[in-house]
Amino acid sequence: MDASWTNPAHVLDVAVRGISAPRPEMLPRFSQELGAVLPHRAAAMQTGDCPRSPFKVTGDTSITGAVTSAELDHLAERAIPGEAVVLDGVLAGTERRLILLTSRPAIGNGAVIALVPSDAEPSVAVLGLAARLWHLTSTDAGQRAVDPGPDVLASNLAAAAARAQTVTDLGQTHAATLVALLAVLRSGRLGDAAARQTATDLAARALLELRAVADRDQALSAESARAAFGVLADQLSPVVGHADVAVDLVAPTDDRQLRQDIAHTARTVTRGLVIAALDRPGTTRIRASWRLDGAALRITVRDDAPDIPDVVLDPGLTERITPLGGSWEVDAVPGWGATITAALPLDTVETPELRPLDRLNAREVEVLSGISQGLRNRQIAAQLQLSEHTVKFHVRNLLEKLEVSSRGEAAALARDLRLDPVAVHRTA
Repeated sequence: MDASWTNPAHVLDVAVRGISAPRPEMLPRFSQELGAVLPHRAAAMQTGDCPRSPFKVTGDTSITGAVTSAELDHLAERAIPGEAVVLDGVLAGTERRLILLTSRPAIGNGAVIALVPSDAEPSVAVLGLAARLWHLTSTDAGQRAVDPGPDVLASNLAAAAARAQTVTDLGQTHAATLVALLAVLRSGRLGDAAARQTATDLAARALLELRAVADRDQALSAESARAAFGVLADQLSPVVGHADVAVDLVAPTDDRQLRQDIAHTARTVTRGLVIAALDRPGTTRIRASWRLDGAALRITVRDDAPDIPDVVLDPGLTERITPLGGSWEVDAVPGWGATITAALPLDTVETPELRPLDRLNAREVEVLSGISQGLRNRQIAAQLQLSEHTVKFHVRNLLEKLEVSSRGEAAALARDLRLDPVAVHRTA
């Protein structure tokens, strides 16, 4: 091993460069850094944390151009999480010497990487170092997948929809071909029974592989609602385990599949709301629940803090749900606590170009209608049967969404856009 790799500072520098790489460059960067101590011709990776592009390759194109995700699936069954496994396996259609690195971090679904070494079998020390570097890199990747940025979420929506359509079309095409092949081979018109039997067996296995593609795609791009909530509970355990507050986590009763971007965002939002509730003075109990209601996942976090200040949601959480078409509802009542609900649509929808008023949810439109009629927060609260704190929250949000700085500007914009004053009526 190069002497520099025995220097902790050098190894840490390598690790920092690896985890600093943008997600699309993670595998090439890892391969490049690792190549200095473990030379290899190619690397192929399959991850459970990226619904947009779970399969990636880098290196010698004569190898990477023929690698399939099915091969990596078979290899993953022989890998040992946290260790470097040297074995003979099929990659790019050829049996060859391989090094498998697999990680199962606490956060995320982990990944498997197959390396095609270019030199003699590396030492035990080098293999151990490679396994630890991969564990660090994939742990960071899992964390980034759990808390994806708004730009990543927005691009993932279109990519996931296109990918699902492609998989469906590909599956239908191959299934029709293989079923026709089986029908011909089973017709009895061929004289060579042995050949017919062999071909039948091959086609039957191909059909099984094809069905596995759909199962694998489902596993990589979605997770069940209860399993997703279970991951959330594990993530919150160290946060609430020693708090002087009773935290009740209520899993969804509906166990439908959630897209990974929805599951990741739901966990991020729930964690943020629970942590914010823990910070409110006087809180003794928090209830966090998920509920699949028709075409939306509803996240509700309720606390019993007696003295409710203005409830200010972390702007970062709003940025998480906006690309997914999500919305907030807040009800904060002094002496009773705060209830915050986020709704995330379950289906991918095309996002139309937004007009100013389209940025507001139904409650914010009602509050804006009251503002346009000259009502004060107290009057709007009375008409809509909300607390004044909740109205303040909606006013603050709608001013930000409309990109205006005052109630007067918001009222003028509402009049210019001809907002119908139907939600709130001035009392006599």
